[in-house]
Amino acid sequence: KMVKLGYTILYVADVRKSIEFYESAFGFQRKFITPENDYGELLTGETTISFASLELANSNLRNGFLVSKQANKPFGIELGLVTENVHQVIEKAIELGGISVEEPKEKPWGQTVGYIQDLDGFLLEICTPVNA
Repeated sequence: KMVKLGYTILYVADVRKSIEFYESAFGFQRKFITPENDYGELLTGETTISFASLELANSNLRNGFLVSKQANKPFGIELGLVTENVHQVIEKAIELGGISVEEPKEKPWGQTVGYIQDLDGFLLEICTPVNA
């Protein structure tokens, strides 16, 4: 049987605040948040973006992990969010607390791509669809 990517989990300082940012900035819908506010999921299409509190993540990973923060350079991984309105989406995300990393640029293959960090410093690529 084929393996399927089910979800990506971001370890964040405040699950509710992160989910509200993604709802407001990108129009995603909340699937749920646990009563403890330590885990939540968004409806984002085929693959779910999930959020776990730093405390919950620490309980799962005995040897710890690197915490993502806006003050640091982003990790060498990104979430790609596809839209026809790259400039508008980036502007809104920055108004809501995101940080610009790279202004949108048109790539040689015609795609427009910009980069921001979310509230916890995770790298987000905001881009138009690839017309291959």
